[in-house]
Amino acid sequence: MKVKGKRIGFGLTGSHCTYDAVFPQIQKLVEEGADVLPVVSQTVKQTTTRFGEGAEWIEKIEEATGNKVIDSIVKAEPLGPKIPLDCMVVAPLTGNSMSKFANAMTDSPVLMAAKATLRNHHPVVLGISTNDALGLNGINLMRLMSVKNIFFIPFGQDSPFKKPNSMVANMNLLLDTIEAALENSQYQPVIIEKYKIDG
Repeated sequence: MKVKGKRIGFGLTGSHCTYDAVFPQIQKLVEEGADVLPVVSQTVKQTTTRFGEGAEWIEKIEEATGNKVIDSIVKAEPLGPKIPLDCMVVAPLTGNSMSKFANAMTDSPVLMAAKATLRNHHPVVLGISTNDALGLNGINLMRLMSVKNIFFIPFGQDSPFKKPNSMVANMNLLLDTIEAALENSQYQPVIIEKYKIDG
């Protein structure tokens, strides 16, 4: 199913090194005709790193989508009953946010938007970026993979010899994954050799 005319929530959490890979995918969704509503965690909004200032990323996202960012739990809650999303994307999804989502903790705008979308029985697409997917967070990853209406952008080990527990989604497959999720299908293969694909 194509994304044209669909209302897509796009949540970003604090994997700052992944924003450069995610931002072109936001632009692609807009180019394909989706109405993209950006949702950010407080970490995204307030943190300055070597990958850029939070305020700069907010400005870029708002300019690309034509929508103001949703940056509070109160603002995110209407995405359930009042402003239902056709699909909610969380990319990047950090290990911290992944563990909270898997255990029904809703302490950020992004997780509230994801919870609200699941409540409406609409798809939530996750693009992980975590250093412990094959460590302590493995149980949370598998728990989310077994939940109805949750779908994953294909992911793999990004640095298997230096960081063997780390896994990151191939964000270039984001659009394909959303289109499959809108048809209630997981885009396959979901486990990939990411470090070979990305060089």
